[in-house]
Amino acid sequence: MLSSTDFTSASWELVVRVDHPNEEQQKDITLRVSGDLHVGGVMLKLVEQINISQDWSDFALWWEQKHCWLLKTHWTLDKYGVQADAKLLFTPQHKMLRLRLPNLKMVRLRVSFSAVVFKAVSDICKILNIRRSEELSLLKPSGDYFKKKKKKDKNNKEPIIEDVLNLESSPTASGSSVSPGLYSKTMTPIYDPINGTPVSSTMTWFSDSPLTEQNCSILAFSQPPESPEALADMYQPRSLVDKAKLNAGWLDSSRSLMEQGIQEDEQLLLRFKYYSFFDLNPKYDAVRINQLYEQARWAILLEEIDCTEEEMLIFAALQYHISKLSLSAETQDFTSESEVDEIEAALSNLEVTLEGGKADSLLEDITDIPKLADNLKLFRPKKLLLKAFKQYWFVFKDTSIAYFKNKELEQGEPVEKLNLRGCEVVPDVNVAGRKFGIKLLIPVADGMNEMYLRCDHENQYAQWMAACMLASKGKTMADSSYQPEVLNILSFLRMKNRNSASQVASSLENMDMNPECFVSPRCAKKHKSKQLAARILEAHQNVAQMPLVEAKLRFIQAWQSLPEFGLTYYLVRFKGSKKDDILGVSYNRLIKIDAATGIPVTTWRFTNIKQWNVNWETRQVVIEFDQNVFTAFTCLSADCKIVHEYIGGYIFLSTRSKDQNETLDEDLFHKLTGGQD
Repeated sequence: MLSSTDFTSASWELVVRVDHPNEEQQKDITLRVSGDLHVGGVMLKLVEQINISQDWSDFALWWEQKHCWLLKTHWTLDKYGVQADAKLLFTPQHKMLRLRLPNLKMVRLRVSFSAVVFKAVSDICKILNIRRSEELSLLKPSGDYFKKKKKKDKNNKEPIIEDVLNLESSPTASGSSVSPGLYSKTMTPIYDPINGTPVSSTMTWFSDSPLTEQNCSILAFSQPPESPEALADMYQPRSLVDKAKLNAGWLDSSRSLMEQGIQEDEQLLLRFKYYSFFDLNPKYDAVRINQLYEQARWAILLEEIDCTEEEMLIFAALQYHISKLSLSAETQDFTSESEVDEIEAALSNLEVTLEGGKADSLLEDITDIPKLADNLKLFRPKKLLLKAFKQYWFVFKDTSIAYFKNKELEQGEPVEKLNLRGCEVVPDVNVAGRKFGIKLLIPVADGMNEMYLRCDHENQYAQWMAACMLASKGKTMADSSYQPEVLNILSFLRMKNRNSASQVASSLENMDMNPECFVSPRCAKKHKSKQLAARILEAHQNVAQMPLVEAKLRFIQAWQSLPEFGLTYYLVRFKGSKKDDILGVSYNRLIKIDAATGIPVTTWRFTNIKQWNVNWETRQVVIEFDQNVFTAFTCLSADCKIVHEYIGGYIFLSTRSKDQNETLDEDLFHKLTGGQD
């Protein structure tokens, strides 16, 4: 039996600071504990000694020196290694956070500071009604993000008061999960297909969300365009190195906000991190589509992605059109349509699926794989040679393309046959100059082989481009997405075809736009305002009849068609190299780019990766590809964990399918991105 002296020697004093929300100063509480006392017992003693009647269920212990939460309440102090010198804080797990959304709207909501960022983002997206939260993450803005704004603030005597959407009463405040109703197949809110707002009867499904109390359209509708002065005042990256700096602040998805030094009420950016947008559906994704459109819009305006002047005008015309529709009273007050019962709609969809509505076309796909055959011009770049195209007879079947000297030799051996599975397809088009080209980068052991195809007209280009794009994903022209893809490409080409309609002149008389709001500041400086407005209105003639959501989706598609789309840049030093290079990370490949010239040097496909790992001591990422090809690099502009997570994250996203339910395999995500065995 232990004597009182033995008991005293086995126990010791532990000082815990209590972060009480109702008191201005934190208070120290001294407890007498022993090493075999579990964490739950420590918290129980704390609550008894504080002696204030309230709900303490959201409180947990934070160990300041070790920078970690003590969330396993059944673990003893000895197992955690807590001793008398430990500085513990008894604090709420959910704290306020300010989030800047892609549309630059600021929301303030209560977020878990103890859950890993992957889970915290999932909860945030449920509050905001954004599906597919795995595509988004939190970004800590760099100093450059605020640089120009601060300069402006010095000259302003009056402080700018920002309108913040306060969602403090969010359901995660109590630590409970958000209602799964938002995500179930039969109870998902039905949206009006024209303007994307929830049909009135479905607002009942938002009863758990603070968005019921505030206007949901704040997040689902585009904000009025910024003034040219405000646009010019925002930070614009001028080089690939500048763009690399913007991507340094992504938070680690496998650690909590508190573990990464994020403070209560700090400002973070909520952004689409992975450019692999799965199952975009206007019926369910009003907020998601709008925020995606806004992220694309700002990427164009701030020149975070390069585009030609012709493409800039198309983006401007779509922005102008979307802005007009968003401000239209007809769009805002659209409630006259008949209401749709969610369960009946789901049963109807199920009935169509069970009856096999597409059986005929599926049978046709199996028995008849289409083939393309036509005369195209070919150019294969070689050093010290001018760009000369030569005509061949091309045959496209399955996922392969073959070419012959002429049509009569088609039954013989081709000059060359290439499998396009895993290749990179880049449009090389100038509609005004009647140039319809396709650039193909075909993977080989040490990088990419480059070849250019030239088509004679729009229809030929659309068919061959769609076939190449599907083949790069391992699909044939028998796939049901082939014809829609051809129509999408043709539609985009028509938008590029500036139709100088007579209405443009009269439109200028009563023009209701500031053209500089819809193009990048650099583009605005090249043209007079009236000239720019005329060109935007010319391009607008081709999109003037589009409904709002379709216009946003078309903007997103046009953004996705840009050669640089989806590339996230990092400054790296490759093993054995004496100079710094840029590493571009995309949804399907890694690209080594010369930092001085911006010219791609080597491309590696994710499909060719056998394994990758990180040496955490030297902070070096090592990747092994097929055919015993290795590459290794250290990251200079960011932590190597960020690049490691990007690679694993994209591979994780490639495992998604429409057949699976909407719950994600979080363990698989952490296994692929965590970097720890």
